[in-house]
Amino acid sequence: MIATSMMHYLDKPADPKLFELAPDYVRVMTVHLAKLEIDELDVQGSCAEVGVFKGHFAAKINRAFPDRKLYLFDTFEGFSEKDAVVEREKNFSSATQDFSETSIEAVLSIMPYQSQCVVKQGWFPETFAGLEQEKFAFVSLDADLYQPLLSGLEVFYPLMSPGGYILVHDYRNKHYPGAMQAVREFCAKHHVGYTVLADICGTAVIRKPL
Repeated sequence: MIATSMMHYLDKPADPKLFELAPDYVRVMTVHLAKLEIDELDVQGSCAEVGVFKGHFAAKINRAFPDRKLYLFDTFEGFSEKDAVVEREKNFSSATQDFSETSIEAVLSIMPYQSQCVVKQGWFPETFAGLEQEKFAFVSLDADLYQPLLSGLEVFYPLMSPGGYILVHDYRNKHYPGAMQAVREFCAKHHVGYTVLADICGTAVIRKPL
């Protein structure tokens, strides 16, 4: 009902399939609205997600941006111990949650535009090698832990086209306080502004100035 009511006011309705099985409606709707801005302002670049897990949010990005390349960064085996060590040393979380129940094949099977997806399996940011000249229009950082989120901001922000968006999931998730620390640390260091969504985990949104 909420989704139907909100979509009534949009001059460019979203693809209804974008909201199928989407309990985190606010974050998904933000993808749609960002897509409208990106297209209307001719913001150039690819899309990416760091922390894909089973691919449900990545599929929303893929559906919203069918004509753009989508890079999928994940170990597809759960948290890297390299990141977990930093997480525990900084007392952010135990980093013991199991996110290994996934696979590249399962993720790709739910992508509406598989031909646009590029899987980058392994430890981020090592898996970013070779993409240093790429430009990005929309990036989702959903790696949960402090270190990969901070690395994601450091890697992607300089490569964002003016008008591009970075969404950092879990900014207000009490179980992953390192997410907030990563955003605040990066933004203070680089004098970057951000806002917070009223979604399930208080996603932080950063937009490269036009």
